[in-house]
Amino acid sequence: MISKAKCSPLGQTRSSRDFRDIKPGPLSTAICAGLLALSMPMHTAAAAPDKTASEQTFDFTIPAGSLSDALLQFSETSGQRVLFNADLVRGLNSKGLQGRFAAQQALDKLLSGSGLTPRQTGSGSLTLEKQADRSEPTQNPATLTAVTVIGKSAYEDNDPYNPSYTRRATATATKTDTPLMETPVNIQVIPKAVLNDQQIIQMTDALKNVAGATFSNGSGALSDDIFIRGFRSRTYFRNGLRSGDAYSSVGNRQMANVEQLEVLKGPAAVMYGRMEPGGMVNVVTKRPLNTPYYALQQQFGSFDLYRTTLDATGPLTQDDTLLYRFNGSFESSGSFREFVDKERTFIAPMISWNISPRTQVSLEMEYRHDNLIYDNNTWPFVDGQFIGMARSRNLMEPARVNVEEKLIGLDWSHQFNDDWNIKQRFVANLQDRAENWIMGASDTLTPDNLLARQQYDVRTQDNTYYTTLDVTGHFKTGPLAHTVLMGGDYYRTDIVSNPYIATLAPINISNPVHNSSPITPFSPAGWASNNSADFVGLYAQDQIKLPYGFHVMGGFRYQYVKQWDNLNHTEQPADDDVTPRVGVLWQAQDWLSLYGNYIENFGVSNQWATTLTGKPLQPESAQQWEVGGKFEFFDGKLSATLAYYDITKQNVVTRDPTDVTGNFSIAAGEVRSKGPEVDIRGEMLPGWNLIATYANFDTRVTKDNSGLEGNRLFAVPRNVGSLWSTYDFQQSDLRGLKVGGGISMRDGATDGSSNGYQTAGYATVDLLAAYAWKVEKSKITAQLNVNNLLDKTYFPDAYWSGASSSRTIGTPRSLLGSIKVEF
Repeated sequence: MISKAKCSPLGQTRSSRDFRDIKPGPLSTAICAGLLALSMPMHTAAAAPDKTASEQTFDFTIPAGSLSDALLQFSETSGQRVLFNADLVRGLNSKGLQGRFAAQQALDKLLSGSGLTPRQTGSGSLTLEKQADRSEPTQNPATLTAVTVIGKSAYEDNDPYNPSYTRRATATATKTDTPLMETPVNIQVIPKAVLNDQQIIQMTDALKNVAGATFSNGSGALSDDIFIRGFRSRTYFRNGLRSGDAYSSVGNRQMANVEQLEVLKGPAAVMYGRMEPGGMVNVVTKRPLNTPYYALQQQFGSFDLYRTTLDATGPLTQDDTLLYRFNGSFESSGSFREFVDKERTFIAPMISWNISPRTQVSLEMEYRHDNLIYDNNTWPFVDGQFIGMARSRNLMEPARVNVEEKLIGLDWSHQFNDDWNIKQRFVANLQDRAENWIMGASDTLTPDNLLARQQYDVRTQDNTYYTTLDVTGHFKTGPLAHTVLMGGDYYRTDIVSNPYIATLAPINISNPVHNSSPITPFSPAGWASNNSADFVGLYAQDQIKLPYGFHVMGGFRYQYVKQWDNLNHTEQPADDDVTPRVGVLWQAQDWLSLYGNYIENFGVSNQWATTLTGKPLQPESAQQWEVGGKFEFFDGKLSATLAYYDITKQNVVTRDPTDVTGNFSIAAGEVRSKGPEVDIRGEMLPGWNLIATYANFDTRVTKDNSGLEGNRLFAVPRNVGSLWSTYDFQQSDLRGLKVGGGISMRDGATDGSSNGYQTAGYATVDLLAAYAWKVEKSKITAQLNVNNLLDKTYFPDAYWSGASSSRTIGTPRSLLGSIKVEF
């Protein structure tokens, strides 16, 4: 098969779906460095063109210097487009060029001694590649013909048709494009192919593909409630920028414009600021492509689920100066739970402007409107056990939540030369919420089995602003090759919340009769807030490549946090800290890397805790030790990570033992999480993809004054594992058919209290069947997923509060079908 590659100035390569004999490589070597020239009028008046383009000559004045700069000047003079990737020319120099030459003759002189040769593409541009030894004579250099490349199929990472379950490089862990085999921390990537095969609509459902990541129901099943290495994460990131507080950011993350999910395990405060020490989830969104692509998908499934998604991208100008992408979705669904439904609308346009081969600007927006039902899964715990009740029964009333969220983002980057670049990003996220919560109001029942209930009406405005500025450089000191990063970020939050409370009629838990009318009028709940916070960070990092496959990474961050209670005109003392990170990796073989790291974390603020002395408490801190091995097989198509970590978190708020009232706290608590993890993902044989994960969580409260010492952490099972596998038939008679399935297993989890309750362990089975075929230039895919095939009744976790207890209730067997058209 013959295939052609196109490249934009942003290096967003596309149409590489059927490249042959191109070995997959890291992101930094898999994408083009840039489009080195734009077609433009010649400014050499004395250079009268000859009769044919091949004979046309130009006056060149190119000084000696880097080859990249020389090629840029060559393109500006000749108008000939030249494509190459950054690593191919990094460190190469040119002797320069003075005089009048034909374009081909000039290019040959500039490339002399570089080991590179040009190849003409079907679009008329030239692509640089390494010279190869040939047994037959070379062709006349003045005549460049198209080349047919034959061999194995490969795809660019951002290709919509890429079926790979692996990625070989990411910027999340280091903020530089670094191969995973050279990164001394544990990061796992869930690519788009996995999200498509599993038809992921809710972000947390994808986390079963990562060892050490679990999830629960947050904000009445309205938020993405994430646990990594046993610690409940209060936030997730979007393209490396903080995306609010998971407990307040109501509404699950929309997946319509998600390219992939990246899970960084262990403390990430060095690069990203205050957070929990277990790790972070980074949502990488889709960016414009320079080759037109359109996709329309209609999903339909159990519980009246209907979801329509649209994806369109391509150039707006013939020279690819302006690129666009538009993603949108509309979802309407019911639930297996009574009185629960939702409607979700989402649009995400984006435009990228390639100002020059070295300078790019992008503007993006997201708009989300959710109409949801709050369901806290109330399940009374009476007489030492949870009552018998159908999992569909809802003891509360319909509680409507409306969320309107607007995101505006602007980023720009400039490459000074082959080695140094600067990048800045800014995001404003404006969210308005009108929330109704209904929940049990008592730990005990009345004698006639009535449960008291309350309704909250909360109006919240939650605005956040985030900006980062990063400078990245490459240089050598003797045999040491450095990649340095220097940057800073600023994060601002403004949250205004006005809650009101009313009493609802109690409900009989055995024979519920529903009544949603309050029996008392709404009145202020007493915890209105108007809080602001500034987060300022400065950080630096050096990644050093040493001889014999050794890599050392070191970095630190200075974090400053200031918080205000605007309602009560209270200003808290500032928190600040310096957190380091050190990692060492030895790439003993191309397929084997051994690594270790030590990382410190700057955690959640304790300033709002009530203390006996009136002084604010120190923020939480944590440290991690980790060792592990990374493996790659079959040219990186299959990867594996084996790790063992030990995290200790200090300054956890606990009861003040000197206070007889029990109303005051101190920061003397300590929590520990440690254990092994295994992640395996990729292609075992042509068409056969596999994901296998296992984690053992040893999580304990190691210091506490409230009777919790020795207890396991809330919602964290001891063992979690998953297996997912698909096979895409390669034979001509079954070509286009894909089948697959998986199993997810986990132990029971405690509620974190001292009552000794633990949920039961469980396993669920999922299946997949899909068939794809072509109609002219379009690809049509019909797909069916069956989740919880055996209709297992399960409860991932529970929160004990007597009659007002709640359980996270697993979804019964459900079907999800899809028809997708791509062209």
